[in-house]
Amino acid sequence: MEKAPLFQLPYINNSGVYDLKDDLGKVIVLTFWVSWCPDCSRDLPRKEQLYRSMDSDKIRLLTINVAGREREGDAGKAFTEKFLTQPTLVDDGRSTYDQYQCSGVPTTVIIDQNGNISAKFGDQAEFLEIVEKIGELVK
Repeated sequence: MEKAPLFQLPYINNSGVYDLKDDLGKVIVLTFWVSWCPDCSRDLPRKEQLYRSMDSDKIRLLTINVAGREREGDAGKAFTEKFLTQPTLVDDGRSTYDQYQCSGVPTTVIIDQNGNISAKFGDQAEFLEIVEKIGELVK
């Protein structure tokens, strides 16, 4: 299994900087997205529902706005303020997106309790597949 690259990124909807190291030991779910993407607009509300219903002691759900793929500078911030309550980070251009070898948006990356990339889902993934994978790891 491949170790998840560590990163630190600033929050869009909170002050301060998130450090992936702080959540190692939990199942971490990263969703990379951009505001103009129709698949993201379908995916993110489902992640938002999941975020509101899950056990935050065991699972950390984060979304990462890929600023380097946005068409306008503050589009990600506007989208976040309108639709998301879960912790949302802004990528340094596309550096974290590239570190995780993403090829499209949304990309969902699931990191297990040992800090390994357990699964990666592209834009055509069924939401249920993602939830089932999280469930397998949390057992």
